Amino acid sequence: MGASLRRRALAEAVGTAALVAVVVGSGIQATELSRDAGVQLLANSLATVLGLGVLIALLGPVSGAHFNPVVTLAAWFTGRRTDDEGLSGRDVAAYVPAQIAGAIAGAVLADAMFGKPLVRWSTHDRSAGHLLLGETVATTGLVLLVFGLAQTARARFAPVLVASYIGAAYWFTSSTSFANPAVTIGRTFTDTFAGIAPGSVAPFTAAQAGGAVLGLALVAAVFGRPAPAGPHTPTVQGESELTTPTLP
Repeated sequence: MGASLRRRALAEAVGTAALVAVVVGSGIQATELSRDAGVQLLANSLATVLGLGVLIALLGPVSGAHFNPVVTLAAWFTGRRTDDEGLSGRDVAAYVPAQIAGAIAGAVLADAMFGKPLVRWSTHDRSAGHLLLGETVATTGLVLLVFGLAQTARARFAPVLVASYIGAAYWFTSSTSFANPAVTIGRTFTDTFAGIAPGSVAPFTAAQAGGAVLGLALVAAVFGRPAPAGPHTPTVQGESELTTPTLP
């Protein structure tokens, strides 16, 4: 490990905060510039794709750029299955709170930048069954992509491919692809375009957890035994120095 746990946790907090600030801030900007829902979603998704790609490339070498508790837990579980040192319980205990705190801070920051109340619980209910199915599909695909890239030693392409997948999932899933419990929690703090009502958090996170399990199962079925997944293995939101062989 090139970075201390403190630095890695800080990178996770900063990265998740920046990601949520991009998502929420671009959503606010979009609704102020246009009343067309399609234009609003296009602007929001495009900003998210660009911002996410930059964050993965920038912070991946420090922490693996998880920005997502589902990915952190999946990397920890995969490492245990392969008897790799991987992420320790101590790493997980530092990463997950940092991600959640960062997500909340990012939502508050976005509201502050646009002169909105710093904290106003979202009233945007997202608990319908078809939305939960969409969130399950989004998370399944994301986990399959990230850990599949690790299995095939193509994690160097993660900044482009992961950001592209999230951009596509904005449009092909009914949930607009949160695929991230920390981001879901953070977005409850803003009653704007990107918000989600607190009452929808539990079903959304359950759908994300189910999607992660399905994603790992698909990785095992398609690619075989999981590759070692340490903190520097690419994750759902990042790329860094690999523990698996890289392409020539």
